[in-house]
Amino acid sequence: MDVEQTGTRVSHAQELKQAEVFIEALSWIKQATGKTVVIKYGGAAMTNAELRTDVMSDIVMMKILGIKPVIVHGGGKEITDLSTRLGLPSEFKDGFRVTPPEVMDIVKMVLIGKINQELVAQLNAHGHIAVGLNGADGHIVKAAQASAELGLVGNITKVDPTLLIDLVEKDYIPVIASVAVGEDGLSYNVNADTAAGEIAAAIGAHKVIFLTDVDGLYRDFADKGSLISRLSLSEAQAVIASGGLSTGMIPKLQACVTALEAGVGAAHILNGTIPHTLLLEIFTNEGVGTMVMPDEQTYRPEDFAAFPLDNLARKLHGGDK
Repeated sequence: MDVEQTGTRVSHAQELKQAEVFIEALSWIKQATGKTVVIKYGGAAMTNAELRTDVMSDIVMMKILGIKPVIVHGGGKEITDLSTRLGLPSEFKDGFRVTPPEVMDIVKMVLIGKINQELVAQLNAHGHIAVGLNGADGHIVKAAQASAELGLVGNITKVDPTLLIDLVEKDYIPVIASVAVGEDGLSYNVNADTAAGEIAAAIGAHKVIFLTDVDGLYRDFADKGSLISRLSLSEAQAVIASGGLSTGMIPKLQACVTALEAGVGAAHILNGTIPHTLLLEIFTNEGVGTMVMPDEQTYRPEDFAAFPLDNLARKLHGGDK
């Protein structure tokens, strides 16, 4: 056999493999077409320029395939960086950024004035498809002060989905910065994970997806082979109640629960540092992260066989507590 014949045969094998990927994706595309998916975007996938390009490309691809994306974003690292440059300390209590008025100004500058506009511009490079918003626009997200010691940190009290539904129906991608408005007219710094879960619940999304810096939930965070790929709503509720989660994972899993309790079909926690993780999770059989599903849906028992429920929470991210 000559070299040309061998090369042709290899090429045909590669083409067949690519065709199989499309065939596998077809059933998932059919299920997702016309459905709304809320994507919480943050972490390293946001601060790394190459990863950001990948994520925006994935979202545009999702839209081309008929999915209706809604993006909710934070920007904690960039808020900290700007605060440092301006000589303001970054103080945290119980996982929340202490936000006096001068820090709230920085939060708005970064989230609304910088990151939101950058994401919208990157999406609109593919066409006039994205609209930048924050929770105060149309009073989409309302909040009340969480505590005096945290300053202008807010707990979400209400989500009005009217503007978002209108934009989605008009074929736009809403891109929402995690800043809310209070009844007092003040702006509040709200957790982006929490906002994504509440927004998904309010608009009746098909799915909500959280991009983070880890692969998902682990039975034992030190053992990278212990990733839990599927989790039921009841299991997720029990894990939260057991108090064994790391500070950063609590709002993500709680947001998953909030969304599913309101009827959202599934919630996913994914590693945003993996290129094209959104497409892999949505359009392949195996997926790549942790999926939380309603109780009536089935999940693989081997995901939980190694750890009884009362031990599961202690095995997640923090060891015994």
